[in-house]
Amino acid sequence: MYYSNYNDFNSNQPQETFEAADFTVAEEPQLPKKKKSRLWPKVTALAVACALVGGLAGGGAVALWGGASGSTTIYDGDHAPTVVSVFNTTQNEPLTAAQIYATYVGSTVGITTEIKTTNIFGQTVQNAASGSGFVITADGYIVTNYHVIDGASNIEVSFMDGKSYVGTLVGGDEENDIAVLKIEATGLTPVVIGSSDDLVVGDQVFAIGNPLGELTYSLTGGYVSALNRSVTMDDGRRMNYIQTDTAINSGNSGGPLFDIYGQVVGIVSAKLSSSSNTSSASVEGLGFAIPMDDVQSMITDIIEHGYVTGKPYMGIVGSSVSSESQRYGTPAGAYVMGVVSGSSADKAGIQKGDIITKLGDADITSMDDLQSANKDYKAGDAATIVVNRSGQSVTLSITFDERTTENEAASQALQDQLDQETQQQTQQQQQQQQGGGYGYGWPFGW
Repeated sequence: MYYSNYNDFNSNQPQETFEAADFTVAEEPQLPKKKKSRLWPKVTALAVACALVGGLAGGGAVALWGGASGSTTIYDGDHAPTVVSVFNTTQNEPLTAAQIYATYVGSTVGITTEIKTTNIFGQTVQNAASGSGFVITADGYIVTNYHVIDGASNIEVSFMDGKSYVGTLVGGDEENDIAVLKIEATGLTPVVIGSSDDLVVGDQVFAIGNPLGELTYSLTGGYVSALNRSVTMDDGRRMNYIQTDTAINSGNSGGPLFDIYGQVVGIVSAKLSSSSNTSSASVEGLGFAIPMDDVQSMITDIIEHGYVTGKPYMGIVGSSVSSESQRYGTPAGAYVMGVVSGSSADKAGIQKGDIITKLGDADITSMDDLQSANKDYKAGDAATIVVNRSGQSVTLSITFDERTTENEAASQALQDQLDQETQQQTQQQQQQQQGGGYGYGWPFGW
């Protein structure tokens, strides 16, 4: 969400004046006079004359006569305006920033969403958020970031020509921060998808988007600062990014990152912030974009199936073992709070209370580690998994299911059930303490 406050400034405020009783002007000390040379005035006059002729040759002159002090001349340039042509970006010919903008500003969209939330008083509050996106097919498929449309009740897609459409969410992938929208339109100009794997550090790149949600269809440019930059997000996810010094601000999220050939090589996603409040980000020159080669097949899956196919699904709800528990001798890992019935974890023999310490060759010390290790597998893959069960190390074999909307819903239902049970336990402990009893909190902090 992005808010703007405008303050009116009155430039015609009366100025404070003062009076001086008297004043004196000190005379400058007289320097000894030097003998004048006759050569320099001639040279100076010649230089002025050449400058005047050169100036007149470069443009028209307007003379303003200033009385006894002579005349002041202002020169008007006659440079013809630049005509920018729309180029075919499939020819692999480098384009200027102006050519890229002219060709694809019509393929870049502004996205405005309405988000309904409930405040602490139980009242429904409606907020607005904005971001960017780009056209990927002529019949109205739009790519943006998942976080741009997350929780949106209404989505509006706007174009440079002033046309607006209602956007429908086709599907998305929160882990990779991508989403696909659909609008009822035909004959659109899609972008050309390039290869992020072909980028090298130092390549020039450009972004078109809507910074702050107000400065619509702005072009910024810069260079690739780093490739395959691993960044930990505020929710603990690790993302692989293209790092760039291209100016990126709130509202640019979801917009295209172009290479010098006018091809989209990344999806603008994030800007490094010095605080948890993205609206007050003060770090400049550190922007990030999702590499297109990392997500292009996922976008195709979403368009065709509504979700990313082939993603592994384990079927547990878990949390990281807290540092407090580790001080009591509990091993670090992913603590299994619950297992979805019939899931691959259930079939593998994983039980509630197990602590996952290894998946394949990857050591697991937290839920973040487990999520990262999962990305190395696809549905149908088999792997060994090591758990700590009541102080004993147990090795199991797991074959991953495919993640679908159905089993994700099952995981969410289990999560809600566990949250409710935890809340009830907390209330019981508080009642015991108030009644003089003793409550024992579970050391894992969930």
